[in-house]
Amino acid sequence: MTDLDLTPGLSPGHLGAPVSEPEGRPPGAPSPRPDAPDPRRRRTGLACLLTALSLIAVFGGIGLAGYGWVQGQRKPPVAADYAGGGTGSVQVSVPEGAGLSQIASALVRNGVVASSLAFTRAARGSAAAAGRIQPGTYTMRQRMSAAAALAVLIDPANANGLTIPEGWRGNQIFAAIDKKLGLPGGSTEQAAKEQAAELGLPENVAGNLEGYLFPATYSVTEDTTAVDLLKQMVERAGKEFARDDAEVVAVNFGQTLYGLVTIASMVQAEADNVEDMGKVARVIYNRLARNMPLQLDSTINYALGRSTLTTSVTDTRLDSPYNTYKHAGLPPTPISNPGRQAIMAAVDPAPGDWLYFVTVKPGDTRFTDSFDVQQRNVAEFNAGRATASATASGTASPPASAGASAGASQTAPSGAAGH
Repeated sequence: MTDLDLTPGLSPGHLGAPVSEPEGRPPGAPSPRPDAPDPRRRRTGLACLLTALSLIAVFGGIGLAGYGWVQGQRKPPVAADYAGGGTGSVQVSVPEGAGLSQIASALVRNGVVASSLAFTRAARGSAAAAGRIQPGTYTMRQRMSAAAALAVLIDPANANGLTIPEGWRGNQIFAAIDKKLGLPGGSTEQAAKEQAAELGLPENVAGNLEGYLFPATYSVTEDTTAVDLLKQMVERAGKEFARDDAEVVAVNFGQTLYGLVTIASMVQAEADNVEDMGKVARVIYNRLARNMPLQLDSTINYALGRSTLTTSVTDTRLDSPYNTYKHAGLPPTPISNPGRQAIMAAVDPAPGDWLYFVTVKPGDTRFTDSFDVQQRNVAEFNAGRATASATASGTASPPASAGASAGASQTAPSGAAGH
């Protein structure tokens, strides 16, 4: 017997040695090919492939359907709209600050257009409409196309509103309301006195409307009353004065909010242009801080019920609490109704040490902290005024004050601020 353990080359698994057969297979039977496909696996793989293809088809179809739905949703819906210029007549009010959606709702509510969507699309698609719809009350027709309604609204001539310019005084505004509403002269002023408690004024203004009739455009309908308009103006002024922490700023300047309104009113009256407002406000604050009289012509003009560029020596001796040549500090009330820019100047004055200013000629306002420089500027102003007056009348005129500053040069050694 051969000892397989001792015979080289014959150990099981060694190169050339007989290979032991697996159990259960007859000796001599051919071995299966190691890479032969398994029929059961072939059937299983085919099934998986078919299932995957089916799922791809199903989900692909769902995806395409969803995409088609989304695309369909992106298409703008059809907006209901009338055709033509409409019939009949109706008044539609557009309040101050109204946006397109608010205007569209008012048009739908009054039967002017068929849908808000049609109007807002027409307005947004018109470059001419951008910012062109003014506050007011418009006479419209019912069942108008959105385009026809828009054409009426963008024409300022169709806005039956009342526009109050910046810097108007209360008596000017009262007269404008009387005229707009067809009232006898003095009616609005009388209503303001009798119904002051209903206007929404702050308690500390003692019923005085000056400074609180905010300049803007207000809607007027056939039912609008003078008190309605005054209420709107006071409400708008309250909103403006509540912005930008105005009350806190006033305290920081040693003022009440009413004092800040008064300063804004003087800035509005004195500044030659918007760019100068911050500097004018700073001059006022600087003089108040030094307890210097303001010496502003605008306050004397208010007391005298006039508007002029010149102030005489006699004017500066006026016995009135509004004479800021004689009385230090602020006048007892605002002297005009300031707009947004003047309010902002009072809230955030330009930085500077100026104590004087004078508008030598339109567009040329000079600010300085030097009294000597101010006097030279005043002399230049007076010379220009004298030349203009002589040219107009053919005779020489005595020099007038350059706003408050020239009057101060003749009456007070401190100099003054003025236009």
